[in-house]
Amino acid sequence: MRFVLAVLASTILPAASALAQAPAEVEACRLSGLAALKERSPSLEHLTFDMESLAISKAATRVEDTPIRMVVMGDAYLQREKSDKPNRFVCLISDKGKVVLTFFTEQ
Repeated sequence: MRFVLAVLASTILPAASALAQAPAEVEACRLSGLAALKERSPSLEHLTFDMESLAISKAATRVEDTPIRMVVMGDAYLQREKSDKPNRFVCLISDKGKVVLTFFTEQ
C-alpha cells in the first residue's frame, strides 16, 4: 500500500510543480486568447491549456517592428455548449511581456 502511495505521489508532484513553474505569460496567453475567442464565439465558456503539452521557448526575433521574446505552444481545450475538442495554439509574447498574438487551430 505504501508503495502505491509513493508511486501516486511521484506522479502527482511533478505535475503540480510544473503548474507552479509555468511563467505568468502562459496565463496572459490564456486570458488574451479567451477574450479574442469570446468575441467570435460568445458561447465559449472556458479555455484550458494542457500544461503537459506546453512548449515554452525564449525567442529573439521580430514581427515587423515588435520584438518577440517568448513563444508558447501546446494543446488547448475550448469548451463550447456542444463539444470539447483539443486545439493547438501558438502565442507570441513581446519583449515587454505583452501578448502580441494568440492563434488557435483544430487538430
